[in-house]
Amino acid sequence: MRTQKRTSQYVEGFVRTRTTQGTFFNSLTMDIQDFLIQGEGREEDKRQAWDLFQQAYEQQMKRELEEAINLYKKSLATHPTAEAYTFLGWTYSWMGQIDEAIEECHKAIAQDPDFGNPYNDIGAYLIEKGEFDEAIPWFQKAIQARRYENPAYPHLNLGRVYERKGNWTEAIDSYKKALALDPNYALARKALGRLVSSLN
Repeated sequence: MRTQKRTSQYVEGFVRTRTTQGTFFNSLTMDIQDFLIQGEGREEDKRQAWDLFQQAYEQQMKRELEEAINLYKKSLATHPTAEAYTFLGWTYSWMGQIDEAIEECHKAIAQDPDFGNPYNDIGAYLIEKGEFDEAIPWFQKAIQARRYENPAYPHLNLGRVYERKGNWTEAIDSYKKALALDPNYALARKALGRLVSSLN
């Protein structure tokens, strides 16, 4: 696994997205159907947008970030999708451009309000900015999103925010909810065990 670690220890969904596997932010868990179902337009354009998106992702994983940005933008120009906006924002975040990353997430939400990833991302970016209270509603929106392959991530992120704020009951509840959704979620289990042990 090629890791690209985040600076914040509180953002699991984001720590995982800086890797090439084990993440629900990458092409390993998407297919062309995610592009074909979005918006009006020709199927040919949607397929081309998908190809460009995959190329962009490959460049991003190689840390060729300027090229990745260029390809994500080409994908969006061919056929806009919430995924491409989200990943473009993610690439900006790798470059330390957090405000630009947040802006792209808002565009993703406008494109498809049911797509959960950008809500979680905005929460993660706000944590990087030290805006913990502002991050909470974004994780809550991610949890409620209709199209999100692993809602355990925002539950864990929310738990870590609550733990940071000293809201132990809410933190424990969030960790338990993450584990209810994904019983094999090792980081959620570790976070829960650590917190419970510290309170005993």
